[in-house]
Amino acid sequence: MNKLAFAAAAAFAALVAGAAPAASGLKTAVFAGGCFWSMEKGFEETAGVVGAVSGYSGGSSTKPTYENHTGHLEAVRVTYDPSKISYARLVDAYYHHIDPTDPNGQICDKGPSYKLAIFAGTPEEKAIADAARAKYEKQLGAKITVATRGAAPFYNAEAYHQDYAKKNPAHYERYRIGCGRPQALRVIWGAAAAH
Repeated sequence: MNKLAFAAAAAFAALVAGAAPAASGLKTAVFAGGCFWSMEKGFEETAGVVGAVSGYSGGSSTKPTYENHTGHLEAVRVTYDPSKISYARLVDAYYHHIDPTDPNGQICDKGPSYKLAIFAGTPEEKAIADAARAKYEKQLGAKITVATRGAAPFYNAEAYHQDYAKKNPAHYERYRIGCGRPQALRVIWGAAAAH
């Protein structure tokens, strides 16, 4: 995708309600990494991240819901302070929260809405995402299934999905352990795996 197309996509994405943080020097990035509960929790524990919101992105529907978000990926919009964490380090954190070799979803969550993507909003972000994919493909010796996509409108998920791990810690922990997420990430990343 060329620079003009990225600029147009980023401008369109910014028009979607809630797509950008208040003007305070903060930036946003959107990642699809399987279950948005896990992605939201993982990013909120990342130094330099101000917050994360669960939602849907990448599809054509303008009113996606949990019950009907066909075409959209479960995603998180991460608000971060670029003076504390760079976009490149944010992408690295993303990789360490996922199995980037899974073509069918993520850990125990399978299907089209759980596929992996980085929604790059600028040509520079696209270059960083593409470089990370190449780096991890070489490091892991396996095909990386993380797609680099242009910025797309982001739609907040329902309120009961927001901060799910904080509001429902026992249920979330049963899901995380039952899914085998910690073990799967340790196999891939060793001591560098996200928790």
